[in-house]
Order: sequence, then C-alpha cells, then structure tokens
Amino acid sequence: MTKSHAVVSTPHAGRYLQQLCKHWAHRFETEFSATEARIALPLGETRLAADAETLTIDLTAQDPAHLPDLRDVVVRHIERFAFRETLRFEWS
Repeated sequence: MTKSHAVVSTPHAGRYLQQLCKHWAHRFETEFSATEARIALPLGETRLAADAETLTIDLTAQDPAHLPDLRDVVVRHIERFAFRETLRFEWS
C-alpha cells in the first residue's frame, strides 16, 4: 500500500469536499458528512477532512504505480469546483 497526503488552504474546504462526493456518489462508494469523507475509487481510496481553513486529502493506493494517477484525478476534480481560486497541492 502506498499513501500520499496533502493539506490545501481554502476557506471553502467543506464545500469542495461535499461537491466531490456528490459528483462521484453515482459511480463509486462514498460516505461523507460536512467535514469528513471517504471515496472508494478504482485507483485507491480517498479520505478528505475539512475545517474552516483547510482541506486535508489522504490517498491510499494498493499499487504504487496508481498513486500518481489517483493524485491527478482528485486534483483535477477539486480544481474544477474551485475555479474561482488557485489551490496549492503539496503532496508528501
């Protein structure tokens, strides 16, 4: 299992978390509240946490080769919802 973590500064973290989950709920297994989420994607699992200032993203991929693709798909979708601001994703 390979993991990756990012903390993104945004005052709209809860909104983006919920939009992402609602967007994917019809295709993938999702569980979410206003502040926490879990999405089971074919590439791996995405867990999100939102507070007043940050969106925390934790990714887990069974296959290390899938982690870059999982990061890309999550980032692309969040950036679509955040088109009014520029977000910085720094992965560790």
